[in-house]
Amino acid sequence: MKSYKDIKSIIAITLVLCALSCDDFVEVDVPTNKLTVESVFDSDETARSAMQGIYNELFRSASFCNGGSNSVTALAGLSADEIFTLNTATDLGYLEFQENEILPNNTANLSLWSSAYNIVYMANSVLEGVSASEQISVEVSNQLEGEVRFIRAFTFFQLVNLYGEVPLVLTTDYRINAEMSRASVEEVYSQISIDLQEAVTLLDAGYPDSERINVNRFAAEALLARVYLYRQEWALAEIHSTNVINQSGYYELLKDLDQVFLKNSQEAIWQISPAGNGNSSTNTNDGYLFVSPIPRLALTNEYAAFFEDSDMRRSYWIGYNQDKETYYPHKYKDGRSTNNITEYSTVLRLAEQYLIRAEARARQGNISGGISDVDKIKDRAGLGLLSETNPEINQEDLVNEILIERKKELFTEWGHRWFDLKRVGKASETLGSTNPLWQDTDVLYPIPEQERMKIPGLGQNDGY
Repeated sequence: MKSYKDIKSIIAITLVLCALSCDDFVEVDVPTNKLTVESVFDSDETARSAMQGIYNELFRSASFCNGGSNSVTALAGLSADEIFTLNTATDLGYLEFQENEILPNNTANLSLWSSAYNIVYMANSVLEGVSASEQISVEVSNQLEGEVRFIRAFTFFQLVNLYGEVPLVLTTDYRINAEMSRASVEEVYSQISIDLQEAVTLLDAGYPDSERINVNRFAAEALLARVYLYRQEWALAEIHSTNVINQSGYYELLKDLDQVFLKNSQEAIWQISPAGNGNSSTNTNDGYLFVSPIPRLALTNEYAAFFEDSDMRRSYWIGYNQDKETYYPHKYKDGRSTNNITEYSTVLRLAEQYLIRAEARARQGNISGGISDVDKIKDRAGLGLLSETNPEINQEDLVNEILIERKKELFTEWGHRWFDLKRVGKASETLGSTNPLWQDTDVLYPIPEQERMKIPGLGQNDGY
């Protein structure tokens, strides 16, 4: 339990980092705050508090990742075929995502972009502070560098998959950032890989206090496995997913689907805690988004119908709202509570690693290996196993089977469906068949107009 003094320290340090990040990400000058950056990194204790400040911001203010109304989960889910807005007359911003007709001045889109770059800037600030400090121990310095490199890589992963080419901001120097243009997708992914590879070497394997809200070595490996899958580097994706799957002392697929999204679940690799929001609201934003008394979003009928009646994910993870006559995601059960945290927002979990390895193996021609991994997910869902129903399945059909399982296992989590449709080249085929407004250029969101007015060199994505 943190003392009042500890909490005050975290709040003060977060304010310093926010002062560095909350304005235009390329127009930041030295903050006029009594607590200087130098004093933040003058001891192990204050340096750890600075890192905790970032973790708190991930839930409290970073809308792109806090599971709320302007999160990747919500907006990318609307862009795909997962969810729709219940308030078509008032949620016009949501309609733009749902209809894949996002205007460059859409405020939710701006929130995605700006909140992500605020976290990038805070990460850069901590990284620079840790690197320059001579007072922090080597052990703490390595751990914090690994954590902050992971956070930066994770944030850039979201940005590059939402917008394509984006500014690769790696410093707090506003003079450099003011001249920055967008980097290529390859450059962004290269930096993501560098940060994650460094994180793997720097991070410990365990979790402090058994809480899975600080990233560890296997969180870095899990995200690295996903990056290599997206980059079609199948062998590397298999290696890193295997390294995570083999950690049976830390992780397991839980048979009880109601336990998967609980705080410190054995299936969770990394979670974000709502504790940083205080006691006024201790449910996850993910829970409030879908199961609150007045929901704004619902699961499409077509998506709900995609699940077989025998699929346990349908009965455990999909609910039905009698008043609205709509289905809703029910992975998180707590939509509104105070002083009672039961769930953490789950960012990385073991089931995805089995699906990553299944696809990586299948695409390398290892059919039996791919079957074995996807059957782990099918078995947990109560479905027939490929090893029994279709052991002679060919490579193409196996890959399609794995993508189907990704659709059913990872729905309304972190934009997986939206990102999958794009990375396998099926966005236009799938979404264009039901949306007459669809254009191929809709696979990328527009660069926010407000940012382009400040930084003309940003340019704009095609189609906007």
